[in-house]
Amino acid sequence: MFRAFLIKYAEIGLKGNNRYLFENALRDRVKDALKVLGAFSVSKEQGRIFVECPEGYDYEETVEALKCVFGISSICPVVVIDGTDWDSLEKGVGDYVEAMYPDRHFTFKVEAKRADKQYPLTSPDICAKMGACLLRRFPELKVDVHNPDVRITVEVRTRAYVYSVNIPGLGGMPVGTNGKAMLLLSGGIDSPVAGYMISKRGVSMEAVYFHAPPYTSERAKQKVIDLASQISRYAGPMKLFIVNFTDIQLYIYDKCPHEELTIIMRRYMMRIAERLAEKEGCLGLVTGESIGQVASQTMHSLAATNEVCTMPVYRPLIAFDKKDIVEIAERIKTFETSIQPYEDCCTIFVARHPVIRPDIRIIRKSEKKLADRIDEMVEEAIRTSEVIDIG
Repeated sequence: MFRAFLIKYAEIGLKGNNRYLFENALRDRVKDALKVLGAFSVSKEQGRIFVECPEGYDYEETVEALKCVFGISSICPVVVIDGTDWDSLEKGVGDYVEAMYPDRHFTFKVEAKRADKQYPLTSPDICAKMGACLLRRFPELKVDVHNPDVRITVEVRTRAYVYSVNIPGLGGMPVGTNGKAMLLLSGGIDSPVAGYMISKRGVSMEAVYFHAPPYTSERAKQKVIDLASQISRYAGPMKLFIVNFTDIQLYIYDKCPHEELTIIMRRYMMRIAERLAEKEGCLGLVTGESIGQVASQTMHSLAATNEVCTMPVYRPLIAFDKKDIVEIAERIKTFETSIQPYEDCCTIFVARHPVIRPDIRIIRKSEKKLADRIDEMVEEAIRTSEVIDIG
């Protein structure tokens, strides 16, 4: 029945003279999302994105793909009426109601949008006249302009469109309209959700994972690759940098107080992530940290890790409860992957009694014990990073 979709957006409409940039980006993201499903035609027109579907397309697959595109507020399956003269409009809308609603014992309201201002009828005129036509054709219908069961929307443009279903989209901003960031991606629950959340604000991403063979397995690495693939459904294609962190961790373990291990290792992860981010043209780092969730995420600990960074560190989950994070992970289908029992390098080297209020001056002093080799080891870790294209 539906050979086209009308895509609505919300926040983009507030962008003033720059709105066309966001509209173009949304159109391109929709094209990217649908290209693997067939030869869809995607265009923009006066506050809307239109998708015209090829013969034999899969309706459910198409809707699911569109529901993963940030920037869309709602997805409306539409019937296209070729003529905009009243006879064509009346017949097209009536045929739509007949096909869409075999049982027509409900209340309705007609809503109209007249994008073509040369059209002889105003929007209120279209609503009143179309409502009367529908009542004549289907006497069982009843009008309720305040709280109708069904809202039948007619949009008159170069062609006319009729629809009554609004499928919620993700909202947010089209990916790529707000720069690029480097996500520190582990195998846990939080960091994939952080990547999803920052992408919702229009930020494209690369990701870095710190691998510690043989203490972490190839299956742990594959788990992170799987998580990156799941995030890329929303965030788009990304590079995943896999950094071999074993030698650095063992060196820190050997030279530094064990209660400081987590903080010092985290500081070197941030240093390496920032170096990779600079090479990739990123404007910031993204982590899945939430205040107080673990010892490395107290205010004191976050200040200690922030100190080594010159670019901003964005923490979309900073005030989230774990329950909130889990709910999002379940919704975006990363949760089941995240809870697979394969440890990442952060959990292998956790001290029994980690410091929760690190003194930055003491941490700096401890790091001086690494001076003989650490710079060389960091360079080697960056140089030998494995890069996997995701999405």
